[in-house]
Amino acid sequence: MNREKNTTKYVGMDVHRDCVSMMVLNEEGRQMSQCIVPTDGAVILEFIQGLRGSVQITFEETTQSAWLYDLLQPHVSKVVVCNPRKNALLKAGNKNDKLDALKLADLLRSKMLSPVYHGQNSTRRLKELGRAYTVLTEDTTRVMTRLKAVYRGQALSTQGKAIYSQRRREEWLQLLSDKDGLRQYAEYLFQELDGLRGIRRQARQSLVMESSKFKAVEMLRSIPFLGPIRAALLIGVVQTPHRFRTKRQFWTYCGLGLETRSSADYRVVSGQIQRSKKQVLITGLNFHHNHQLKNIFKGAATTASTRSGPLRDYYQGLITKGIRPEMARLTLARKMATMALILWKRGERFDPTELQPQAA
Repeated sequence: MNREKNTTKYVGMDVHRDCVSMMVLNEEGRQMSQCIVPTDGAVILEFIQGLRGSVQITFEETTQSAWLYDLLQPHVSKVVVCNPRKNALLKAGNKNDKLDALKLADLLRSKMLSPVYHGQNSTRRLKELGRAYTVLTEDTTRVMTRLKAVYRGQALSTQGKAIYSQRRREEWLQLLSDKDGLRQYAEYLFQELDGLRGIRRQARQSLVMESSKFKAVEMLRSIPFLGPIRAALLIGVVQTPHRFRTKRQFWTYCGLGLETRSSADYRVVSGQIQRSKKQVLITGLNFHHNHQLKNIFKGAATTASTRSGPLRDYYQGLITKGIRPEMARLTLARKMATMALILWKRGERFDPTELQPQAA
């Protein structure tokens, strides 16, 4: 009995809207128990608390993952929210809820899972407000694109932003025929656009007000072209800079890291093993990353490369060295990401005199 209390149990959970399939393995990988329970916090906790010994749990990042992490984290020794994009082993062989839970438990036991960070409840409100602002921005852009598509379908020029002006709305509506319903369709889109713009302004105000509670926002905003929105979104997504030990880890998370491929790295020469001098193949930027952070730093770098200031001077220095403009902008985005990470860790503000001329 005492030995059971000192052992570690590995629990894989396949989470769905209505039910959760759970599989429990011991340290040797032997199946201890399994069950299917409703997606209800009290029922899930009752099962977990009935397990003896140290309990480690894993489940994939889903809509319910934040709620489930907060529910289970105080009651077990370890919770791993894993990245479903990197669980290729789940796709091999037969697939059902029980098998998926079993595979997750076995991968947890083997320490072969890529975790998704869940750890700072203090930034949860800022993160959700940032998500709301981002979604509203995407919806607004989608409606604006649909409006232009209506007019392009009638061979009418819609260059610029004049079509979105409320003062000239009637003029634009008169260009469409009411016979085939296009004018009515455009009116609905204009009404939707007006509503989204108003809600988006409210979301922006709430996001900026919430971000003002964090000291890091002033440090990040001291970096040119990292304004209040970008700084707030950055804090909401990253939560804490100490997640990243080096700048290269942060680059990879932001989608600014390079993926390389090599094979047959060593060869035997005169009986001695030597490293091959074959050139490493660079396949491009890393595929798995946080898209929001990539948009933040690439957008800021694009703006900085066209506006006067120390960052534009840095960009022009790269161009002078013969670096292509697109690679220079990537280097500038990396430099801005590095500055944000370092200043956030140190609690310092941006100093243009410390901007080194070499690449990030």
